[in-house]
Amino acid sequence: MRIDAHQHFWQLERGDYGWLTSDLEPLYRDFMPDDLAPHLRQHGIDGTVLVQAAPTSAETEFLLDIADKTPFVLGVVGWTDFAATSAADDIARLAKHPKLVGLRPMIQDIADDDWMLRPDLAPAFEAMINADLTFDALVLPRHLSQLRQLLSRHPRLRCVIDHGAKPDIAGEKFDGWANDIALIAKESGAYCKLSGLLTEAKKDATIADLAPYVAHLLEYFGPERLVWGSDWPVLTMAASYEIWIEITAALIRDEPARRAILGSNSVDLYRIPIS
Repeated sequence: MRIDAHQHFWQLERGDYGWLTSDLEPLYRDFMPDDLAPHLRQHGIDGTVLVQAAPTSAETEFLLDIADKTPFVLGVVGWTDFAATSAADDIARLAKHPKLVGLRPMIQDIADDDWMLRPDLAPAFEAMINADLTFDALVLPRHLSQLRQLLSRHPRLRCVIDHGAKPDIAGEKFDGWANDIALIAKESGAYCKLSGLLTEAKKDATIADLAPYVAHLLEYFGPERLVWGSDWPVLTMAASYEIWIEITAALIRDEPARRAILGSNSVDLYRIPIS
């Protein structure tokens, strides 16, 4: 089974995508299941994990409704306010939906780099553990030290680092990111998403530009804790779905490893029920 573990849908008229402005012209339109389905069929992708793109509970309900109506959406990573006094109850309620598999605060957009370490958020993280949900860590390289501390505080929290923590591939910055993400891989059971890397690279990036970053993730997380995602439609800012599939095949030549990264690892990470 092949799974795209990171994709988005949105409708502009909903009005809660603060980051999505007309300056992002290729993305500034609606993207819905009928737009993605042809790509999935062409490349033999059996299902997806649909990930939030707005920090609102309303969008989470919107995505869960799509999932209910769309067989290829196997799971939803939603959003809830971790700082709310009702956070633990809210998480328990959301977890009752059979397709809610995780939650994602939009940490990259939060001004306080230490936000995730706030004591008042601990009940939300513990509620995620109790509900058996996955924490999608939308972080940048500067957050990796804090994420390492968070995972040390909550060792039972199932976590996946989105987009490899968005290394600055265009700026060829490697060492600091490489050291910090390797420590997380060695000290925790965190997974990492092989996604979103093309949009962090320079325009017309080559396989050689991405190779050291992918090789580093593969070395430290191994083929058992990497999961593949397209980050579609954000991907389209850099390349097509087909090109990202081809680049993945070129960078991960071992067939058993590629099968795990494009399939069974996502099932394990997100506890996706597969008949």
